[in-house]
Amino acid sequence: MRLLHTAPMRYLLLLTGCWLATFLMTRSLLLATHWGEAGHQWLPVVGVGLVYDLGFLTYAALPLGLYLLLCPPALWRRRGHRWFLQGLLGVSIFAMLFTAVAEWLFWDEFGVRFNFIAVDYLVYSDEVLNNVLESYPIGALLSAIAATAIALCFALRKPFNAAMNAPLPTVRTRVASFAGLALLAGLSAQLLDQDNPRGQGGNAYQHELASNGPYQFFAAFRNNELDYSQFYTSLPAEVVAKQLRAELTEPNATFVGKDPLDIRRTIDNPGSPIQPNIVLVTIESLSAKDLGSNGDDRQLTPNLDRLRQESLYFNNFYATGTRTDRGLEAITLAIPPTPGRSIVKRIGRESGFASLGQQLNAVGYDSVFVYGGRGYFDNMNAFFSGNGYRVVDQSSVNEADIHFKNAWGMDDEDLYRETLKLADADYAQNRPFLLQLMTTSNHRPYTYPDNRIDIKSGNGRDGAVKYTDYAIGQFLNDARKKPWFDNTIFIFVADHTAGSAGKEDLPIANYQIPLFIYAPKLIQARESAQLASQIDLAPTLLGLLNMDYQSTFFGRNLLQDNPLPPRVVVGNYQHLGLFDGNDLAILSPRQGLRRHDQALTASVESRVPATDALIERAITYYQTASYGYKQQLLSWKPVQAVPEQVTKR
Repeated sequence: MRLLHTAPMRYLLLLTGCWLATFLMTRSLLLATHWGEAGHQWLPVVGVGLVYDLGFLTYAALPLGLYLLLCPPALWRRRGHRWFLQGLLGVSIFAMLFTAVAEWLFWDEFGVRFNFIAVDYLVYSDEVLNNVLESYPIGALLSAIAATAIALCFALRKPFNAAMNAPLPTVRTRVASFAGLALLAGLSAQLLDQDNPRGQGGNAYQHELASNGPYQFFAAFRNNELDYSQFYTSLPAEVVAKQLRAELTEPNATFVGKDPLDIRRTIDNPGSPIQPNIVLVTIESLSAKDLGSNGDDRQLTPNLDRLRQESLYFNNFYATGTRTDRGLEAITLAIPPTPGRSIVKRIGRESGFASLGQQLNAVGYDSVFVYGGRGYFDNMNAFFSGNGYRVVDQSSVNEADIHFKNAWGMDDEDLYRETLKLADADYAQNRPFLLQLMTTSNHRPYTYPDNRIDIKSGNGRDGAVKYTDYAIGQFLNDARKKPWFDNTIFIFVADHTAGSAGKEDLPIANYQIPLFIYAPKLIQARESAQLASQIDLAPTLLGLLNMDYQSTFFGRNLLQDNPLPPRVVVGNYQHLGLFDGNDLAILSPRQGLRRHDQALTASVESRVPATDALIERAITYYQTASYGYKQQLLSWKPVQAVPEQVTKR
C-alpha cells in the first residue's frame, strides 16, 4: 500500500478519480432521464459501467503514469513543474467535463453512447463543427465548462498540495508501480472487448448506459469493419444456396452465376421497355410516423399527405439502417447492410458495382447524383462517380444560385431548382435522365429560409419536417409546368428515420419510412401494404420500365405477383436483422443468434439455433452479401445484347 502514498501515484489517483467521478455522474444523469426505458435497473448499469470505466482508465493512465514515475526528483520539486501539473489537472478536468457534455448531446441526437457515428463526425469535422456552432450556444457552454473546471481546481487544491508534498518513490518503487499499471492495462485488453457491455439481447438502453463513452469511441476506430465469416454465424454453402433461390427466384429471373452463392441473374421483365425520366429524391431523416396521413396531428406534411393520394404509396416500407450512407447504399446497390461501415464509405473499395445508375446508363440514361451538401462527406462523390453517376453537389453550384445554406449544405429549394435545370438540359438533348437527389434541410440545426412556413427557422425538427414538405410541394408545382413532366416518374423516399433508439438492439418500428412513386400520366395511384425494403426500390423501378437486365440486386420487384416470402433487412453496424412482418431474427458478433417474436408489439426475445427457419433466412442474406462483396460477385458487367425497341411516351 505504500506505493499509493508516493507523490506520483497520489497525483495519478487524484486525476483518474476525477475522471471516474465524471463517468459516474454522466451515467447517473443519463440513467435518471431514461429510468423507464432502462427497465428501472440501476445495479447492472452502474456495476458493469464501473468495470468499463476502470478498464478505460488503465489505458489512459499508462502514458501519464510512465512520465510521473520517470520524472527525476530534482524536476519534480521545481515550482515550474508544480505549475505544469496544476495546469494539467485543470486541462484534464475541462476535457472530462467537455466529454460529458458531448456525450449528453450525442445521446440526445442518437440515443447511444459514442460509436461509429462519433468517429465519422471526427473525420468530417468541417460539417460537424459548423453544425454544432449553428445548433448549440457553444460560447456559453464552453464558458460554463471552463468556469466549472476552474472552480473544481480551486476545490481540489488541498489534495493536490498533499500529493505534491508526499514522499517521492525509490527506483524499485517506480519500477513496481509502472509494472502494476502495465499489468492492469494488459488485463483490461484481455478481459474487455467492444461488444460488451453492448452485448446481445436484453435491454439495449442498459447496455448503452453501462458503456464507457471514450472507451467505445476508441474501440470504434479499431472495428470500423467486421468480417462476417469471423464474427457471425455461417451455414454450409449448399444450405445457403438453396435458401437463396427460395428468396430471389422470381418467375422472370434465371440465375447465371457458377458460384452457388452468386446471386447474379437475368431479369426478363414482361412488356415493351419504356424510357420515362426519373427523379429519385432521398429525403433526410423522414419517418413514416411524421406524416399527418399516418395519424400525426402536428399538420407538418400537407403536401406529402396530398401526394399520397395521387401516388403509388407503400405503407409498410422500411429503411435498412440508421444513417444516410446506409440508405444510399440500399437504394443504389440493393444490398443488405453488411456489418461495419457501409460500402459507400469503404474508401478504395466503394466502386465498380452494378448499381441502379449503371443499369440505366447502359440503356442511354444520364445518371446524375445531386446532393445539397459537399459530396466528400460520407465519401459520396467517390462512391457515386465510381458506380455510374456524374456528381453535382453544392460545390458545383454557382454561389449566386444558393439563397440559403447551413453547415450541411444548401436548402432544399435551391437543390430542387438545380434539379429542374439539370432536367431541362437533358430534355433539350432528348436524353432520358435519372436524377438521384439527397436533401439536407431536415437535419440539425434545422435551419431554412425565412417566411416559408409558420415555424421559425432553427426551432427544432418539427420546423425542418414542415419546410421539407413545403419544398417538395413547390418543386412539384414547378415541375408540372415543364414539358418533360408527363413522362417523368418522381420517387420520394427517406434515407432513414428521425430516431432509431429503443429498448431492443433493432427496434423495428423505428425503421419505418414512407415511399411515394408519383407519375400521374404513367402510374395508377394506389396503396400497397406489402412488406417492403429500400433494397426493393431499384428492381421495382426497373420493373416499371419493363426493362430486361442482369441483376446483382438482393431486392425484388414489388409490383410482380409472386409467392416470395415477405421480409425486410435492417442493421446498425453490428446487429443484423431480418423481419418477416411479425417476427425479427437478429445476428450479432460472436455468433449470437436471437429471435424477437411479435417484434412490433410484445417483442419476446429468445435464443435460437442456426436451424431456426427465420434465422436461416437472415444468415442467407448476410452471409451471401458479405461473400459477394469480398469475392467481387456484385461487380458491373455490361451485357451485350440485341437492342430492343424502346417505347417512349
